[in-house]
Parts: sequence; structure tokens; C-alpha cells
Amino acid sequence: MRGGGLWQLGQCLFRRLAQSKSTTPKPRHFAAAPAAEPAELKKTVLHDFHVEHGGKMVPFAGWSMPLQYKDSIMDSTLHCRAAASLFDVSHMCGLSLRGRDCIPFLETLVVADLAGLRPGTGTLTVFTNERGGAIDDSVVTKVRDDHIYLVVNAGCRDKDLAHIAAHMEAFKAKGGAVDWHIHDERSLLALQGPLAAPVLQLLTKDDLSKIYFGEFCTLDIHGSHCFLTRTGYTGEDGFEISVPSEHALDLARAILEKSEGKVRLTGLGARDSLRLEAGLCLYGNDMDQHTTPVEAGLTWAIGKRRRAEGGFLGAEVILKQLEEGPPIRRVGFFSTGPPPRSHNEILNSSGEKIGEVTSGGFSPCLKKNIAMGYVKSGLHKPGTEVKIIIRGKSNDGVVTKMPFVPTKYYKPS
Repeated sequence: MRGGGLWQLGQCLFRRLAQSKSTTPKPRHFAAAPAAEPAELKKTVLHDFHVEHGGKMVPFAGWSMPLQYKDSIMDSTLHCRAAASLFDVSHMCGLSLRGRDCIPFLETLVVADLAGLRPGTGTLTVFTNERGGAIDDSVVTKVRDDHIYLVVNAGCRDKDLAHIAAHMEAFKAKGGAVDWHIHDERSLLALQGPLAAPVLQLLTKDDLSKIYFGEFCTLDIHGSHCFLTRTGYTGEDGFEISVPSEHALDLARAILEKSEGKVRLTGLGARDSLRLEAGLCLYGNDMDQHTTPVEAGLTWAIGKRRRAEGGFLGAEVILKQLEEGPPIRRVGFFSTGPPPRSHNEILNSSGEKIGEVTSGGFSPCLKKNIAMGYVKSGLHKPGTEVKIIIRGKSNDGVVTKMPFVPTKYYKPS
């Protein structure tokens, strides 16, 4: 889900990997080249804090962000699964839509059944274009019937906001009641892993055990009024915390101190390994404006009512694919040889090209190669044997179900 500008990260990581003397394969699954980063990078309010803690800062979607800290990406990935990690994701864009028509308005742009959500709950959704392709993916929350909160990807911010603004202007011209606020005054922290809830509970009086995966609330955390969503991008239990920027540094410090060393600052390198192990899409790699939600394996995100009624951009294309099946499908792979990379060709047993890898690398948790990509429909079933071409050489692969590592979301028993 959370993509944009990963090429620079990939180049930085590639150089470090090339300098390593270790023979153990490392995660290598970053995006192909987007447009060049601006010369003047934006900084989150935690920038100096990252540097003080050994963060290796790299350009990412126009921001200076930590790729990793003093531990390796491999170790950081394993630590998140075993304990907890704190990520600065303040480069992402949070916004609120308000007004009596905010839900009908947003439903013209996304595939989710927002009207059917209970207040205080959310879902992953996809912004679509007129051809059914994905403009971006987003976690969207129905705070109340007249208030929607959502977070869009850093690399898609400008185009997403322009898209929303243009359609909002037309919607309001017809009498629709909706306005918006971009939460640039807030920072966003992601606390992920099995110890996320026990540690965060030490900083709030609210009972976090009553907040389940996908749910949202506003509450006081360490003296700050926060938006809290039980979600994340790792496959682990955890939270995304929207905090006023003037309190973000104090909150980050408090989380680390209260954990007594159990929570580690973690960078975007491990975040990418974690999301790949969880089988989650990276926008710009695994999904783009030419990919429909059906092809991307996100049919579940299209609400039942929306399948019947349509009413969103590209609905004709998407509903036809739901009825007849898509021409291609996103699948997972295990493979031998070097770790697969984005754009590696996928062949069938006869040597015919049937698809392409979109993300791949060496799984720190499974200790073997994993990848995802698109293949022709009919060749997407688990157990299908394929060949993956890496640097001109053919390597054995097999289609497998995702997630690669079981998710541990906190849900009612």
C-alpha cells in the first residue's frame, strides 16, 4: 500500500549490499526509477532524532527518511516480528473530509462501501481512474457519518490531492456539501509488532484491548490528542498514531523509554521487507494506474453494494472483470537462485513469457526467496511451476499463496 520514490532507497541499499562480505542474501526489492528527487528534501520533525540515533538518511518521495539504523535490515525485520518497531511515516499525507455529503462524494472516487462501515471503523480502498486503474491505495476510516479520515501515499500526494480537489469542485458546484482539511500540522508514527499494544498501553488511560484491527478512535496518548488506528503495513499487530507535530518527538522518546529497549527505531528498508512478507502491495511496483483492483487481488476491498451499484470511476471495467475474470492476476512466488527483482520475466514450462515480477527479495523470516508479480489468468494457481529470468539465467519458481508470513492482526476471538 504505502509506496513512492523507492528507487533512491534501492540504489543506496544496493551499494551497501555490494560492500557487504556476508554470503547471506539480503532483502533486495525496491522500485524502479521514478522522477528524480528535488534538490531540497523535506524533513519530518523527527529528522534530527533519526540522525542522533544512527539513522542512515536517504531521499524518499521528496523527503529525507531513515533507510535503517545501526542494526541491519535483516535484524530489524526479525525484531519487529519478535518484539516491536517504531517507524516515522510522517511523509505520508493524512486528510479529513467533512460535511453531510462527504461519504457519497468519496464513494464516487473509491471502490469501498463507506456508507456500510460502522463509525470508528475503516478499510483499505483504491482510488480508481476512468479505465479502472489504480490511482492510489489508501486506508480510509469512517469517523462519523459526516467525517472521513484517510491517509494517502507520500509519492502520490500531489496527484491524489489534485484528483480529489478537481472532483470536489465539480461535486460542490452541483450542491454537494463537503469540505476537506489536509493534516500538515500532524505527524504520523507507526508502532508495529507483538509488543506494540503493551508498550502503548503504558502511555494512555484508554483500554487498547477494546480497539480491534481496522478500528479508529481519538484519545490522549502521553498528554497529546491523537488519532489512533489499529493498522499497519507489516502484517503484525500495531497502530498508526497521528499526533500534533509539536508533540511527535516527545511521544517517540516516551515510546522508546517506556519499552525499556524492547521497541527499536526502524527504517524504510525493514518496512519494505515486512510488507513483502505480508503480501502487501507497494503502489508504483505492485499496482499502478494500469492495474485494476481485481487484477491486483484486491477484489475483497470492493464492497458488495458497490459491486451491484457501481458508481465509482472505472466501474464498468472493474465490474466486467468481476463477472468474466481479469486477464492477469497478482500472485506470490518462492524461487531458487538469486532473489527476484522488479521487472524480472516469468516464463511457463514451455519458455513462453507469462508475466513479470513486481517485488521480490530474500525473506529474513523464512530464509528463502519470495516475490510477487503478475501472470496470465489460468496460470495463477498455487503449485504452478514457472521460470524466473534473473540476469539472463533461468531459475525455478513456484506460485504460492500470500501472505508468505502469517499475519497477526488483533481481531475479536
